[in-house]
Amino acid sequence: MKRDSRAFLWDVRDAAQAILSFVAGMDATAYASSPLVHSAVERKFEIIGEALSQLGKLDGVLAARVPSLSQIVAFRNQLIHGYAVVNHSTVWNVVHDSLPPLLACVQSLLHELGEV
Repeated sequence: MKRDSRAFLWDVRDAAQAILSFVAGMDATAYASSPLVHSAVERKFEIIGEALSQLGKLDGVLAARVPSLSQIVAFRNQLIHGYAVVNHSTVWNVVHDSLPPLLACVQSLLHELGEV
């Protein structure tokens, strides 16, 4: 049975919201000094990257509407496979610079698809 494209968007939305809640009230120093938080954040980024990778395989037209999808999947691969060292400041910057626009895009797509 084919999975609904919205399910991948729900996964992205839920993981992004979790990341934002994990880092709420933290600064970069607090984030870097908390192995529990940065492990949780990195795991949620892995979920985001995998969900978007699967969305691309299932519905390329919808996936193409997600800005920087290939970079997000590549970031996931770096986190999981260690193709490049990803330091805490890089992850912190992604959380603050890239995650909010991604979350807004996904919420907009879900709204368009009739599920918020």
